[in-house]
Parts: sequence; C-alpha cells; structure tokens
Amino acid sequence: MDIAVNLVENYLRLTGYLTLSEFEVQRRDERGRFKTVTDVDVMGIRFPGDVYLGDPHREADCELLVIDDPVLDLQQETIDVIVGEVKQGKAELNPGIKEHAVLHSMLRRVEWVYDESIEGVIEGLQRDGIHSAAGRGGGRVRTRLVAFGRSSFSNQNTIALGHIVTTMLDFFEEHEDAFRPIQFREPAPAFLRLLLKSGFDVHRDRSDRNSID
Repeated sequence: MDIAVNLVENYLRLTGYLTLSEFEVQRRDERGRFKTVTDVDVMGIRFPGDVYLGDPHREADCELLVIDDPVLDLQQETIDVIVGEVKQGKAELNPGIKEHAVLHSMLRRVEWVYDESIEGVIEGLQRDGIHSAAGRGGGRVRTRLVAFGRSSFSNQNTIALGHIVTTMLDFFEEHEDAFRPIQFREPAPAFLRLLLKSGFDVHRDRSDRNSID
C-alpha cells in the first residue's frame, strides 16, 4: 500500500471512520473487455456519536475519545461519507474520480444510508464536490470528495498531509499512556510512533511547511 494512503486511512480510523482503500473501478469497453477507469484511494464512513478507544462502561477512567479534529467539521445527527484521492504531492482530485461510473461504484457500497436515490448524490458531487441528503431512518448524510496531499490549508474538500501528521503526533503524545501497550502494524502510524519514541519534534514553521527537528 502507498505510504500516503496508509497514513490517510489510519487518520480516518483514528477519527472514527470505517474505511476502505485502494479500489480499482472497472467497466467494459466496446469489445466487452474490462478496463480500469481509475483507482479510488480511500473511502470512509463515519456515524454520528462519540467513538472510544477503550470500552467506557467497564472502567470509569476509560473514556478516551478518538481524535476530535475540527478540520473534519463533523455535524450532529449526520453520517459523513468521504471519497478521497491521496497524493504525495499537491492535493488535487483526478478527473476520473468524478465520473458517474466511478462514483456509482463507490456509493453503492453505502447506498442503504441514503433516503434518496444515489443518482442525486452523484450529481451533487459532480457539481459541488459535496452533497447533503436525508438519511434513511432520520438525520442527514453528508457526502464529499476530499483531496489529501500537500496544501497550505485544510477544509471540507482538501486536507493537508502535513496537518494529518502533526494531528496524529499530537494525539499519540498526549495519550502516550494509552498507546504504550499498542503495537502498530500499519507502517504510517508505526513510523510516527517511532519518531516520538526517538525524540523527534515535528512542527510547522513560519513558511507553512512541515519540518522535523
């Protein structure tokens, strides 16, 4: 797995998302043969409500929430669905990710959460990069295209990898007692934990670029 995709997927997991990663979307050509339309790097779905690293009903002090990142702009009573493109360079979306066949292939996996046809969701994503729909059984479902990569800012449709790195490092450092017994098998979080254990200090300098001391 691409290290940047691995970083983004673990960030989404630590902020409470269920994730899928590295999907090849295929369709038949005029001769009936399958061909790859594009690769979808990551997809995440997060249900509203608190998510805990531990089981809070057994121990009074075991109420450690996962990362609460304001950049994600999570909303009450709203399911958040992300279809993401991950770049090691500039954060941008490949044109192929907006193709109807690609979005239809991905959103069919979570079609049951919408109280409307996914055709309307697809049209909204193609037009605005974000769409809000009624949820089946109540609440709302916000669906958005997100580019992960190098960026001087983060918002609903763009999240900088530098922001993800510093956010995860801060979280690991703040809750060192909780993470000490955990052996990370995924390469990206394992490397970040190694940086902390080795005494590195990662910070953002005045030019808004990431640096490591």
